Amino acid sequence: VLFFTMIVKVASFTISLLISSIVPSCIAFSATAKPSTSSLLENFSYEISELRAIAEQNFPETAPTDSVFYLRYLLKDGTSAEERKAMLESNLQWRNNEGKEIVESSEKAVEAAMASGGWDNSPVRDMAPHANIVNKYITTTQCLTTTLRNGDLCYCIRAGQIDDVALMSEVSIEQMTDFFLYCKEVNSIIANMRSVSSDKVVEVLTANDLKGVKLVGGDATFRKALSAASTKANDVYPSLPGPTFLLNLPRVLGALVKLFTPLFPEEVRQRLKFERGPLSEVEDLIEISAGGMGTTSARDNFLDEIDAILAK
Repeated sequence: VLFFTMIVKVASFTISLLISSIVPSCIAFSATAKPSTSSLLENFSYEISELRAIAEQNFPETAPTDSVFYLRYLLKDGTSAEERKAMLESNLQWRNNEGKEIVESSEKAVEAAMASGGWDNSPVRDMAPHANIVNKYITTTQCLTTTLRNGDLCYCIRAGQIDDVALMSEVSIEQMTDFFLYCKEVNSIIANMRSVSSDKVVEVLTANDLKGVKLVGGDATFRKALSAASTKANDVYPSLPGPTFLLNLPRVLGALVKLFTPLFPEEVRQRLKFERGPLSEVEDLIEISAGGMGTTSARDNFLDEIDAILAK
């Protein structure tokens, strides 16, 4: 009975963490007929100029110049003009105060990573908050963002392969939260850049590979940092998250989690995708990386499996 109760609690936590990053992320157009970035920028040009004016009035020196940054507020479904303005103002306050160092480091890291004309991930890792500690425990083996065939980004994480106990013995919840928000800010910058260059609004999908996840033990503060970062990201990155893949759950946990999903709203169920297979044969996530850094067969297999999931 105690073991069953513990499994239920783990399943409940896993779903609640995922829901916190999915519910507010719905984009206001159908998956079958997504308009181009250029057409959206043209159609929403007046509203974008209004939001930009708010940013420039409040923070003239640091107001984002990226039009896609403002466009994402307009693509957030079910929000009024006043709600979007309030969201923007709250986001700008964060970006210019407690999140300022994260934002500035992310911009410098992306600029350095692209300086050679390609992509060098070393500056992104080196300039992350508390990198001297976190990078000892989180590497490309457990955490990596890659590009899918449709142009979207896919943020892959293997929490079960992170020594969270040792990691959290050296950093606080707040420091770990900052690290994850930095990762999301970097992904946001790249997604907005590619939304323009590809003329497609790029989303960031999440692949949670739970192979090897601890059903007993682990560090609760690490999970709290993940949850805190997801909650904050919902506020500061509107219309950025895409579907979340929950991959390779232990069978007992997977069965219990699926019992909970019918209780959630339809929009949430559409974004949660449970699968076994993707990443199960990948030892190091660098194998699925784009740009020639990965292994062709491993990357092709991963992309095939993700395409199949998205097509369902």
